[in-house]
Amino acid sequence: MKHLHLLFLTLISTLTIGSSFYNKGDDKGSIQNSTEMKKEKIKITVNGQTFTATLLDNNSVKAFTDMLPLTIKMIELHGNEKYGELKKSLPTNPSNPKTITIGDLLLYGDNTLVLFYETFPTSYSYTALGRVDNPTGLASALGSGNVTVTFELE
Repeated sequence: MKHLHLLFLTLISTLTIGSSFYNKGDDKGSIQNSTEMKKEKIKITVNGQTFTATLLDNNSVKAFTDMLPLTIKMIELHGNEKYGELKKSLPTNPSNPKTITIGDLLLYGDNTLVLFYETFPTSYSYTALGRVDNPTGLASALGSGNVTVTFELE
C-alpha cells in the first residue's frame, strides 16, 4: 500500500512539473516569455524618429523580415495602437498575451501588423513578432492619427 501511495505521489508531482513547463507562457503578460528573443534587430522609423526592436525567433518573423524594407500606412485604433495591412499573409501562431505592453509588435490575423504604444489588458490573440527595445517617446512619435511607418533591418 505504501508503494502504491508513493507511486501516486510521484505521478502527481511529475504531471504538475510537466504541466508548469509546457504552460510556461500562458500567463506571461509579455511577448518575451512566449518565444525566445532573437538577436536580430529592426529599425522602426516614424515622423523622423527611429526606434530599434528585437525580434522573436519564429516563422512569422522570418516571413516578415523577408518583406523588409517596408513602408506602410498605419491606422490609429483605440488610442493605443497603430495597424497596417501587409500585402501578403504571414505564417501565424496566435495566442492571447493577456497584457499588451507598450512597444509590442504583433500580427493580428495573418496580414495585419500592429504596433502598440500603450500597455493594457487584452482578450484578443496575436502572433508575436517582437518588441521595441526602448519605447520612450514612441506614443508621441506615432501621434494621434494615421501615420506612415518604415520597418527595415538594422
